[in-house]
Amino acid sequence: MRAAAFEHPGPPDVLRLLDLPEPQAGPGQVRVRVKFAGVQPFDAALRGGWRPAYAEITLPQIPGNEFAGVVDQGTPEVPVGTEVLGFSVFNSYAEYIVVPADQVTPKPAGVPWEVAGGFTAGWQTARLALSAIGVGPGDTVLVNAAAGSTGTAGVQLAGLLGATVIGTASRENQEYVRSLGAIPVVYGDGLTDRVRALAPGGVDAAIDGAGGAALETSLELVEDRKRIITLVEHARIEELGLGSIQGQRSAAALAELIGLYAAGRTAWHVRRVYPLAEAAEAHREIETGHGRGKIVLAV
Repeated sequence: MRAAAFEHPGPPDVLRLLDLPEPQAGPGQVRVRVKFAGVQPFDAALRGGWRPAYAEITLPQIPGNEFAGVVDQGTPEVPVGTEVLGFSVFNSYAEYIVVPADQVTPKPAGVPWEVAGGFTAGWQTARLALSAIGVGPGDTVLVNAAAGSTGTAGVQLAGLLGATVIGTASRENQEYVRSLGAIPVVYGDGLTDRVRALAPGGVDAAIDGAGGAALETSLELVEDRKRIITLVEHARIEELGLGSIQGQRSAAALAELIGLYAAGRTAWHVRRVYPLAEAAEAHREIETGHGRGKIVLAV
């Protein structure tokens, strides 16, 4: 099969199109013929040399942990021919991926393939983060990097939970953030004062998808540090006494989240689609840290 993989860590150029053996499904597993795969900062960090403690790297390593496609080796519960979206730790930048059957859920018929392929990570991360900081009706929540994929999901889910959301973004993305249901605010110097002016009653919780000065703003504004989640500065979580994401992604949660999209209750923006052979270019773009919505690979 064709796969975008790296044989040693390094800059985006180490990500190349390789011919690798097709994986085969075992008991309780399904094999999916991938149509689209999402691209995340997690993937770029992995390619650059970062190693998650909970997973083993095998070179050449295929990045990618979200995908959509058609099952071609199935189980009684997920038969051959089922259109699915799902998640893994690695290996979705490839024509075929094998995962446990409980890591996929059926794709609703009206959901575009490119949306399904890049849906899982942002929505499940946002859901777990909001749960960890206990967001509910009446809360005012600050979402830093609100125009990114996790920010886009977090703004909308917090709104569905009954919270008032303030979202930081570049000047160019202010109207996009507003369209998601948040009160937009431009990041940069003076952010803390601008947020205070928008939330005279205070900020109850924050999701930080930007780090740096944005995280410092969250620390200044949110009284209970356990109600701050950073998705960027993992090394500072313990030092600062921040909240942390608990629990795992699940097919049941994914089914609920994609159901909200299919019913028209949420929106999802695919920023750009790259062919699999241009995975390195996709990584270059995602490493800029700018832009709205999701980058996906067409496999």
